[in-house]
Amino acid sequence: MNTFTMEISSPNGSLFHEDINMIALRGADGDLAVMAGHIPFVTSVQPCDFHMELADGEEKAGHVDGGILTVSGTEAVLLTGDVQWIDE
Repeated sequence: MNTFTMEISSPNGSLFHEDINMIALRGADGDLAVMAGHIPFVTSVQPCDFHMELADGEEKAGHVDGGILTVSGTEAVLLTGDVQWIDE
């Protein structure tokens, strides 16, 4: 499966930076999933639970309190106030 780089950042610094297969969360117009090669776009992110499939096939999930998601063909960046990881 193709991967892309996912960066999650807050005012306190980087919270996550890793290659992933997919991220699913709630954007301005509803639920969405991003995979490698997705058409570039920018959307606001609603407070929601989200999950990612990491490059090794493992899942990582959390809750984001909202923010902005920017997607390009090789990278996605989520700027947010904070993330609470479900497995921590």
